[in-house]
Amino acid sequence: MQLKRYIIPTLLCSLLHLAAAAQSRVRLESSALRLQWEKTAKGYELKQLSVKQGAGWASQASPSGEYTLLYSATQPSREPAPVYNAKGAKINFPESIYRYIIPLWKELTSPVQLNIAGEALHFYPSAATGGQGRAQVFTAENNRATVTATWAIDPAYPADVTVSVTLKAKTDGYFSMATPTLATFASNGFTWAGIPGYFQSNAIEKDFIKAAVYMQGIPDKPILVRDRAASTLSPFIQGKNRVTLAVIPQPGTTRDPWEDSVKTQTVWKLGLSLMNRKGELTPTLYRPVLGQQGSALKQGETVEFSFRYTLQHADWYSVYQHAINDIYRFADFLPLKSTARSLTDRILAMHRYVTNDSTSLWRTEDFNGMKIGAQAYLGGVYGSEKDAMKNSDYGAMWMLAGIMNDDVLQQTRLPYARNFKLQQQVTAPGFFNGAAAGQYYLSKSKRFTEEWGPYVEPVATTYYMLMDAGNILLFNPADTAMKRVLTHAADRLLAWMGKDGKWQVAYDHATRAPMFTEVEDLRPTFYGLLIAYKILKRPQYLEAAKKGADWYVRNAVDKGRFLGVCGDTRFVPDFATGQSVQALLELYEVTGLQRYRTAAVKAAQLYTTSVYTHPVPSNTVKKVNGVERKDWEISQAGLSFEHGGTFGSANYRGPILLASHAGMFVRMFTLTRDSLFLNMARAAALGRDAFVDPATGVASYYWDVMNKGAGPYPHHAWWQIGWITDYLLAEAELRSGGKVKFPRGFITPKVGPHQSYGFAPGMVNGTPAELLLRQGLIHTTSPYLDYYCAINREKKKLFFILLNNDDAPLRTTMQANYAAIPVTPANAGTAFRVEIPPYGIQVIDINYR
Repeated sequence: MQLKRYIIPTLLCSLLHLAAAAQSRVRLESSALRLQWEKTAKGYELKQLSVKQGAGWASQASPSGEYTLLYSATQPSREPAPVYNAKGAKINFPESIYRYIIPLWKELTSPVQLNIAGEALHFYPSAATGGQGRAQVFTAENNRATVTATWAIDPAYPADVTVSVTLKAKTDGYFSMATPTLATFASNGFTWAGIPGYFQSNAIEKDFIKAAVYMQGIPDKPILVRDRAASTLSPFIQGKNRVTLAVIPQPGTTRDPWEDSVKTQTVWKLGLSLMNRKGELTPTLYRPVLGQQGSALKQGETVEFSFRYTLQHADWYSVYQHAINDIYRFADFLPLKSTARSLTDRILAMHRYVTNDSTSLWRTEDFNGMKIGAQAYLGGVYGSEKDAMKNSDYGAMWMLAGIMNDDVLQQTRLPYARNFKLQQQVTAPGFFNGAAAGQYYLSKSKRFTEEWGPYVEPVATTYYMLMDAGNILLFNPADTAMKRVLTHAADRLLAWMGKDGKWQVAYDHATRAPMFTEVEDLRPTFYGLLIAYKILKRPQYLEAAKKGADWYVRNAVDKGRFLGVCGDTRFVPDFATGQSVQALLELYEVTGLQRYRTAAVKAAQLYTTSVYTHPVPSNTVKKVNGVERKDWEISQAGLSFEHGGTFGSANYRGPILLASHAGMFVRMFTLTRDSLFLNMARAAALGRDAFVDPATGVASYYWDVMNKGAGPYPHHAWWQIGWITDYLLAEAELRSGGKVKFPRGFITPKVGPHQSYGFAPGMVNGTPAELLLRQGLIHTTSPYLDYYCAINREKKKLFFILLNNDDAPLRTTMQANYAAIPVTPANAGTAFRVEIPPYGIQVIDINYR
């Protein structure tokens, strides 16, 4: 009896102890993740975080579960705070000449963006409810707010944990809720980290200018960046154990750049960081942003914030694709689109535009006893009195003149554009001999100049001497004067190349001293020597190109550090990164060395982060300049930056419509079968009528001006002719399985990786053929039917290369006007029935007499 009295209380006590222990532990589990919280003196701390790796489980180091709330009784100051370098000296940046980016520097150094504003309250939940394996609800309370958070495994994605946080204010003031710290990483415990559109690197960078302005390395401070230039809303960190942690906000969380009838690009609703407020490495989001829209609360008011963590045994790119494809449903954008005008129709309209002196603002001037020609440039140029002139895409100019057999271009444009190129090179002996004198010609002062200062860049010699002269020589290989231009430019580039294979960013025109020495020339300058080798066949140029490319791969691609070519933004990274992909691919094709192919793929993956993948496009009706537009028509999703980051034009202007990367992305899909490349190419190229001037076919440059045409940049029409042709012919090659293929020329200067065509015959279903296009040759009522033509005059064969640029089958008719060539068909009629599957190709083969 006494034993019984002893056993029963002891057993009851044990059961109560076990129940209490069980209540002090909270778990969430899936086939891919295991999370366990334990009740401590601080509250519910995340003590175990495990990821499925093959047949076993791996524990993530340093799990946390700590929450952070920012509070300020008054609106935080928007005045810039002082920033200091590693030596303790105050940083004064940028120079006063850079008027476009000074406001962005002030924003970057504001207390909120430096993440030093307000009071930071760190805490753990005090209570937890929920069942084993089901959603868990945590609550916490302090003197500022009550916080409730619901955590659950996403049944569709077992590596994702969805979280919904509700904050209820207990006092008036400004509030910002951070995503809880799931786990932290040591400063040397990661292999890659990034916020797409901002940062991408394998290391922490203590230099504030390099990290925060040039995106070269991960900042060593918990800087908060804005959603407006975040291309994909997914800060991520890949650990050395190949486990990647990312945090992704629920679609609809961020700003809508055109909410109703006006631009709302600069509304700030979501902050992104790679550190928490304590400076610990962990992907972090903040919503609302302290002092910004939605952050001012009265006592009793609430705000909600929904997001997800994804934690996978996978590299960063796989997790990044998960955010794009699965959460933000990027591929769903293409079926939404409808098109009012084919891309080929735009090329033909722009042909009419560029051959009209008035609309294209074509000008000729006398310089050094030679008549030079270019288009007026009304944008900002150093020393300009609104008298600047520029040619943009020499490859497209020579290409269009040939495939259209156009007398106006051949007689009144090309000769004077060629003279412009001859005069653009420094011919005086000495340090600058062979270099480009400048992008622009100023007619009033009769001199060439750079965009934003009296300096000379080696990359400008690659651009305006070697790329342009190389493209001209593809069409006119007997042009001995142009060959001298190319040779002198290549020799200048060789002379300037350092022993390790790199170049300086720029040289002062007066003193010859290197400029911008705080950064390196992380641009594909080496490509100019590859062009020289391909034209002149001199081995020293190829060896130098390889040396330059090897340095570039080690210091740019492998580290995620790049530099741009836009002088007005002080060379923050831009579309030159996309050019490096094509440059490395060409070097791979010439050398057969696998390391260049590998680097090209890696650089292309990094360049996808220059493409917006949000907000999710919809059919919501909006008004644009009084015209009703569906949201998808003006969507930023699928469009690339000129430059993003803290200083890029994307901050105020949004992305650009000049999709130079589209053809290259199609080629990358052919190489890798990665559908993101193909979807991004098509999303940029197709269904963008809302940005196209109906009269000229010229798309606006910046997203925010919608369809105002070329504006102050009439030369941009040539770039658009160039990139559209590159895209269409890349699609033709892909869809035909390589049976329709034309040789590509050299990359065009500055805006991206598109290439020229038409200098040599290609192949159409086994027959050599030259590219051909004519006004009025083909008529169709379907805007989804894009086309190019080709001809073999020896065999008297004409080819119509037809593309269906829609996700639905195309059934239409096409009328041919042979008088436009002119040829007389042997048997074929003038009307053709066209049936092409979604994103398919059809080639019509016509024999003529």
